[in-house]
Amino acid sequence: MNTEKRVKVLFVCMGNICRSPSAEGVFAKLVVDAGLEQNIGVDSAGTHAHHTGEPPDQRSQRCAEKRGVRLDDLKARRVGTEDFERFDYVLAMDRDNLSGLEKLCPPGSPTLPHLFLSYAPGLENDEVPDPYYGGAMGFERVLDMIEEASRGLLQDIQLRYL
Repeated sequence: MNTEKRVKVLFVCMGNICRSPSAEGVFAKLVVDAGLEQNIGVDSAGTHAHHTGEPPDQRSQRCAEKRGVRLDDLKARRVGTEDFERFDYVLAMDRDNLSGLEKLCPPGSPTLPHLFLSYAPGLENDEVPDPYYGGAMGFERVLDMIEEASRGLLQDIQLRYL
């Protein structure tokens, strides 16, 4: 766990261009709307480096912007072992990325990765599907799931830390 008083959250998907930057943007807006930006830090990363330095997918940006969430200033990066020391929450979008994070997680790490949708127990799925190869409705569905899990995550942080 980080030693600063600020709670830090990292969202992780494969390429860091669709799901995890969408989660970063949605959750960051929720944090700002709650007036907690001084207490909670947010970032995102990918388990693969295919898109390092690239902005989020244009479809993700368009769908998020319709909901008042800006993603255009985000850039993809790859998750590293140091992230398990820097972040209090390392949240995978699906089981494949969770498996990759578990392999990367240093032994004895104070932060263990888990599925982001564990904060949305009312949803039928426990994984955020990758919308990359689908149409616009897939991106909208992903944002719906992210919004629900983000509310549950913020509630968890408020109960545990604030």
